[in-house]
Amino acid sequence: MGTGKTEVGRRLARALDRTFVDTDRLVEAKAGRSVWAIFAHDGEAAFRALERDAVAEACALPDAVIATGGGALGDPESRRRLAAAGPIVCLTASPEEILRRVGRAETRPLLASCGSDVERLARVRELLAARVTMYGSATYKVDTTGLDVEQVVTRVRAAVEAR
Repeated sequence: MGTGKTEVGRRLARALDRTFVDTDRLVEAKAGRSVWAIFAHDGEAAFRALERDAVAEACALPDAVIATGGGALGDPESRRRLAAAGPIVCLTASPEEILRRVGRAETRPLLASCGSDVERLARVRELLAARVTMYGSATYKVDTTGLDVEQVVTRVRAAVEAR
């Protein structure tokens, strides 16, 4: 969260003349409600099941640029499908930069229970630490800290095209 996945993915797809798919939007369209509402009413496990289906749908599209939520690589089936579809690029940022970008984070389900900036920063650090292994499975990592969207797109495109 807060690394620019959606906007970078959208612009990269446009630059490469490819289809862009955001799995969170696919989940919302299928469920008829927001990711926030799914987390709040059904829990994270229900969201992850819907996300797994959305990843499968997105990966069925040839040459698509796919933006997933930060936890999608935690599902072995989704990770396998994404790796088979093309290179996986993990956008990263410092915990402080993520917190700055997401702000109060009322719409971020995994930060919703945090009352203060100190709690939110601790939660971001906790999530990043818990996901370090899954993010390590990415083909490429691009640190977005201090970069604007176009700079990130340029770096991602260079990495993907060098493949």
